[in-house]
Amino acid sequence: MELTGFAAIVAIFAFITFIWLLPIIIIVGSNRTTGGEKAAWVLAVIFVSWFAWVFYMLLAPIKNRD
Repeated sequence: MELTGFAAIVAIFAFITFIWLLPIIIIVGSNRTTGGEKAAWVLAVIFVSWFAWVFYMLLAPIKNRD
């Protein structure tokens, strides 16, 4: 395999990894939730799927901050 082909494969892998990590990055950087609730949403995205991220966008925060 040529070096350019290898570089293309690495670039594609990096792009796919970034797309997979994007919901986690958005949740971690969000101010909608804090602490344990944020950790639960991140774990849901990791172990369930991107549907958890969609639910995060629709439902978070689950409890009001009082």
